[in-house]
Amino acid sequence: MRAIRPGLFHEVFVDTPLAECKARDPKGLYARARRGEIRDFTGVSAPFEPPASPDLRLSTAGRSVDACAGEIEAWLDRSVLAARAA
Repeated sequence: MRAIRPGLFHEVFVDTPLAECKARDPKGLYARARRGEIRDFTGVSAPFEPPASPDLRLSTAGRSVDACAGEIEAWLDRSVLAARAA
């Protein structure tokens, strides 16, 4: 996508540890995957490959949604929107 729309595609890696994903799982999907009810579930029965070079790596462990949203807004202001204004 980056090659198709240069300057318009921005990859944000929402970096959340597996333990945190399991703890935040309101639907119980991780438990179902561990019991074998869901096949090829990322992080349980299928590998997870983080992006090689995201534009922003957003670490979410121990942070509120508002704090994460604030980081994205600040990144947009200084990187994406500033580049478009120039």
